[in-house]
Amino acid sequence: MRLRFWLGYAIVVAIAAGSVAMALVVRDRESDSFERAQQAAAVRAANQAEALAALSVGQLASAAAFYQAVEQLTTHKSEVMADSLLDAGALSGTALLLAVPDERRAEFESTRGYPIVERAGLGFRAARQRDAYFPIVFAASHSGLEPPLGYDVGGDFKRGEYLLRARDRGEPLATPAMHLPIGGTGINVFHPIYRDGAPTATVDQRRAALIGFAAGAFHVPRLAAAATAALDDDVDAELVEGGRTVLGPQLPREDAATAPLRIADRTWLLVVRDPSRPGVGLPVLIAVVGLALAVVLGALVLVWSRQERMRELALEAGHDPLTGLKNRRRFDEDLRAELARSRREKTTGAVLMLDLDDFKRVNDTLGHPVGDLVIAEIAAVLTGRMRVTDVLARLGGDEFAIVLPHCELDEAEEIAEEIVRAVRRRASAAGSAAAITASVGIATFGPDSPGADPVLASADQALYEAKDAGGDTVRTAIGTVRAAS
Repeated sequence: MRLRFWLGYAIVVAIAAGSVAMALVVRDRESDSFERAQQAAAVRAANQAEALAALSVGQLASAAAFYQAVEQLTTHKSEVMADSLLDAGALSGTALLLAVPDERRAEFESTRGYPIVERAGLGFRAARQRDAYFPIVFAASHSGLEPPLGYDVGGDFKRGEYLLRARDRGEPLATPAMHLPIGGTGINVFHPIYRDGAPTATVDQRRAALIGFAAGAFHVPRLAAAATAALDDDVDAELVEGGRTVLGPQLPREDAATAPLRIADRTWLLVVRDPSRPGVGLPVLIAVVGLALAVVLGALVLVWSRQERMRELALEAGHDPLTGLKNRRRFDEDLRAELARSRREKTTGAVLMLDLDDFKRVNDTLGHPVGDLVIAEIAAVLTGRMRVTDVLARLGGDEFAIVLPHCELDEAEEIAEEIVRAVRRRASAAGSAAAITASVGIATFGPDSPGADPVLASADQALYEAKDAGGDTVRTAIGTVRAAS
């Protein structure tokens, strides 16, 4: 009896110890998976904010080129350029600074009708040999607050140093986070403007050719919002600059993920911490409560982990990671299902193939992050115009496909034309830097359609006809695809 008792006790202890070990292994695996997911979320959030900032810095370069090319800058022209900068990206304010040599100060003040305003009492001007002023000649912001015309940014002890560095380097430079004249905390980016055609190979040449600066202001909360939009609501985020917390709570680095966020020449650090990190309480509880509970809970953890992974794999296999739309494989399955339903129910439908016109230009000129942002925006435009029963997919690159069940040809053409108009309207709202249009090809199917491949081929051929016609239009395949008799 005693032998059986101790043998049973030993078995219980051994099984309990095994269940604890299994629970710890599961916890380690969950922690590794959690840390990888947390790191991926940090990188994704930083890339999202960086892409938005890069778009604005790129548009600031376009503004610099515009100011360089315009011989006589009027207030109206400046306002038009400011509107395009403030509406299309992350900039909260913009300004034009002119380079005024010391000997031409009186001429500038007489011509402009207002004086050059220097920041007094800070000693910055005395700390360097001053040979030029950089007054503001135009400014605009979302907040309505604007620094005074004539304010000499070059004499500003916080910003003047970065202004001169941008002039000498010949590239846009960003300041550290500081209080902005337009209100709030943010950074300034200065893009130098040089005289058209002047040599700029050396520092001396760049100083001699300098006309002024196209300046932009980023609100830190706006950049943070662009980053945290890619995170779950309960995830904490912190922006760090030079070891100093700029926004958000100070988070411990040991259980957080980090990713760099670059704006112009300056790099910030985005710190992300998900409070739902797996703990040790459950494995310890399994060991304490004994054999039965340890085995049951250990099995449940394993089953749950496996099911979660299977669901993730199933989602990844059937959906596009950038847009969340169905991918080509899933689209082919759904199209075949709709064709089968059409044969059973004796109904008609349509397939739309959509391709963005001259999309390569966006990637080549603005970069792939902006290209990805455009693709995601187009996906949102399409999603907003779909019925619950419609099938929308991204087939790859800039190509999308749509199945419209229970849809006649005239209705499909109206939907396609509305999509083309919606993409065009988005292009007008986004500004010329990321403007894009779309071409759409339509093919119908019905009870006698032979299969998915002929229908897709007809829609694809119609798409090529639309693109050959110059794009930004819709073409329909001739007739409904039918099975050979």
